[in-house]
This record gives sequence, structure tokens and C-alpha cells, in this order.
Amino acid sequence: MQNLLIAISLGLSTFIGQALPTADTEPQQEQEQIPSYAKWGKLAMKEAKNKYPQADIIDYLHEGSKENANSEVEIFKLWLKQGSKEFGVYVNIEFHPETEEVISITFKETDR
Repeated sequence: MQNLLIAISLGLSTFIGQALPTADTEPQQEQEQIPSYAKWGKLAMKEAKNKYPQADIIDYLHEGSKENANSEVEIFKLWLKQGSKEFGVYVNIEFHPETEEVISITFKETDR
């Protein structure tokens, strides 16, 4: 009986040790999973919440990005709900790629 308990204990500790990520690999895996546009998506949601304070953001989509001569634009579509009304808002964030300084943030409502 004692040998069985030792075997089970060793098996569980081996399994648990393999299942848990080590401190060395976890931050690297998290960094690889964060998309480059995440920073701009947070800003898009923050600015949409400022513009539509009574609405809830119920969905979020990164539509893509566009490069201009001296700037880049990240394009997001947010789906908002205010009371019984649901509507989409395109949020374009234009910024300088070297400094990441925001040039403009524009909003365009849509019913689709």
C-alpha cells in the first residue's frame, strides 16, 4: 500500500511539473501572443467610450492597417449597444510610425 502511494505521488508530481510553464518561458509566450495593434485597439476602445459614454462596447475587430507616406493608420470596427440601439463605429487611428505620436482619431458610425 505504501509503495502504491509513493508511485501515485511521484506520478502526480511529474505530471504537475510538466504541465506548469516555467518562469523562463511564460513571459516569452505572452509576448508572442500580443498582436502589434493591441496598443491601438485599447486606445480605440478608450476613445469610443469617451465619445459614446452611455454605450457598451460589445464587440471589437481589427480591420487592418494602412501605410501612408509619413504615417500609418490602424483601423478598428467596434460594435456598441446603447439602450435598445446597436450600431457599429469605425475608429481610425493615424500616427507617426517612428514616434507613435497620434496624429488623429476619427469615428464613422455604421448600421452594419
